[in-house]
Amino acid sequence: MSGGNEGWADRYGRVYQASGDQHIVEHHYYAPEWTGPDSVRHPTVGRAPVVLRDRVGEMSHLRAAVESRCGDRLYVLHGMGGCGKTAVAHTLFRHAVDQAGRIGFWVNASDPASFRSGMLAVAADRGASDAELMGARSGLRPAADLVWHYLGASDRPWLLVLDNADTPAVLRDGGWLRTSPAGIVVVTSRQAAAHWWPGAELLQVCVLPREDAALVLHDLAPHAGSAEEAAEVADRLGCLPLALTLAGGFLARQIIDLWNLADYRRGLDGGTGRHPIELIDQGAEIGAESRHLLSRTWQLSLDALTAQGLPEASTLLRLLACWAGDPLPLVILSRADLGEELLPTRVEFALRGLLDHSLAELVPGPVRCLRVHGIVLDSVARTITGDQRELFVTTAVRLLRIVLPEVPEQGEQDPAVLLLAPHVIVLLRRAVDWQVDAAAVEDATECVLRLVIAVHRSGDYTSALALAKEALDIVGRSLPAESVFAIRLRMRVGRALFSLGRFEESAAVYQEVLDDCERALGPEASDTLEACLRLGSPLFNLDRLHEAVLLIRRAVRGREETLGASHPLTLIARKYLLEMAGHPEAASLPDRNEILATGPAVIADCRRASGEEHPMTLGAELTYAYVLVAVERSAEALPYAQRALSGYGRLLAPDYPLVLNSRQTLSAALHALGRHAEAVEQGELLVDGRTRVLGLEHPWTVNAEALLRRYRAAAARPA
Repeated sequence: MSGGNEGWADRYGRVYQASGDQHIVEHHYYAPEWTGPDSVRHPTVGRAPVVLRDRVGEMSHLRAAVESRCGDRLYVLHGMGGCGKTAVAHTLFRHAVDQAGRIGFWVNASDPASFRSGMLAVAADRGASDAELMGARSGLRPAADLVWHYLGASDRPWLLVLDNADTPAVLRDGGWLRTSPAGIVVVTSRQAAAHWWPGAELLQVCVLPREDAALVLHDLAPHAGSAEEAAEVADRLGCLPLALTLAGGFLARQIIDLWNLADYRRGLDGGTGRHPIELIDQGAEIGAESRHLLSRTWQLSLDALTAQGLPEASTLLRLLACWAGDPLPLVILSRADLGEELLPTRVEFALRGLLDHSLAELVPGPVRCLRVHGIVLDSVARTITGDQRELFVTTAVRLLRIVLPEVPEQGEQDPAVLLLAPHVIVLLRRAVDWQVDAAAVEDATECVLRLVIAVHRSGDYTSALALAKEALDIVGRSLPAESVFAIRLRMRVGRALFSLGRFEESAAVYQEVLDDCERALGPEASDTLEACLRLGSPLFNLDRLHEAVLLIRRAVRGREETLGASHPLTLIARKYLLEMAGHPEAASLPDRNEILATGPAVIADCRRASGEEHPMTLGAELTYAYVLVAVERSAEALPYAQRALSGYGRLLAPDYPLVLNSRQTLSAALHALGRHAEAVEQGELLVDGRTRVLGLEHPWTVNAEALLRRYRAAAARPA
């Protein structure tokens, strides 16, 4: 051996060390039996808030308790990691000590050793002798009884904070969780299950309101930007206090490259090339504990769940990370199955574990939902390895397809389906960002497409347009514009623009799609024919009638050749062609009478294919009525219009566009027949409905108002 002392004794052991062959030096080391915390009178928190924002209700309740001089109270502040439970406890602690005249004790309850030593230090503070403490440490006397004896005998009222009690068994084992007339106990924990906290009052600590979250950023970095910029960053951080604290710390401590809030927002959106979670963690202090890092804090809860025999909770959370931090209908998870990692029989247990550890929460409402904070999901998604990503994406797609209708009906949709908009978008973004197989990206795109159609058919054209556009922006990074799924999404953009009355934009979109379809898929492909058909509608409304007729005839001919004259898609095309005969300039069509004559056959074929009350049949009758009114055959049109309005009225909401279209055609027929009072009644209902659904500026609302003025003028004329 060479050099200095290289051997170390443990506790009361001895080390004998030889130097060369001649000298023996004996070293004695005496280590203490036990070491405790340096202080239990001072809160041990990572970074105390400059000002505690919001929490008005919780703090009013807790302040009243510590000011009342009452005891025998136990409060549990529970919530997800990083939501600010310790900050609330710290603020209450300072108030109790500085203003309410209480002694304050702060004990770290995150692990058995820290908790036990901290509680014994509290007993020592309240007068326990060395002999008593030695007996408790060695197991010769009950440690919990000793501590609570001295707490109960305290000559001054106290507040005891048990911080980070995320494993309640630490408090339960040995009977540590008690109350005393001499003081108040406050526990902070991620564990929300009430059975862990008998006799306690549970107070949930949630994320901050937007305005208060923005103020947290301003408190930490007052010169980094405006209040609105702070609010935008707070939104991006999900108003989670830990994330806000890290972001504010980052902005306040930059030296070389000074960032402002706008820079930080761009960084969160990927502008720096760093993952958002990595950027947020840059605001932590050097050597920060795991619970003070967004990239690690959730793992503490997952590790605890694994220790409790629920490793499946981690798998379920990774699956949930494929979706958004918005309410997710629980029905989505009813058939979750990831093989040995998450068996269907274990999903319920895994979900309970996530709920108990505040990693997820149930959302009340008409649809039973689950919500996980978006920052949690982003952090967990970052940990999913490349070889697992495709499995999670394909599983998430499969579960969504169970709920998303393949062919949504017209009218009101399942509320659970409409809640899936943020989830299909996040799933598509994950698939693209993770660079999974193209087939998996296409499957995720198809989920978005199904939802866009459902949203459109519910009558919410604005949302359908936004959803389709956002999906196209994402999928464009992975699939070519000529791919079938991208083409179909682009057609839905054109459809939404048309329904919103933006006919020029709709026609431009459809023309581009048609050109791409002809080049990539061929002139007779089904998607090419669909583009022809749909382009006809905005052209019709732009008074480009002859172009519209040529395109729709092409769609009819192509579908008749490939699908047959009575196929539902062919019947839709034939109905569109029939509508062309009702255009104000249709007299210029050489075959107008020929087109008009197809009306009864189209209706009959729809009845045979779909039934008397099916929307397809009602649509054919409505179209035929519209054309008959246009050619001044209103008496013939009236029964068709009445049947269409009656049928749609039974199937759809009063303001649904097809109901309003029926009302418009009926009002025109009544007016032409001299039944002016009835025409005015239908016209007023039409204008009210169009205004509510489409707004005052929509071309169809403007047209409805013009019709109503005409009806009223006719009704006012003497008979």
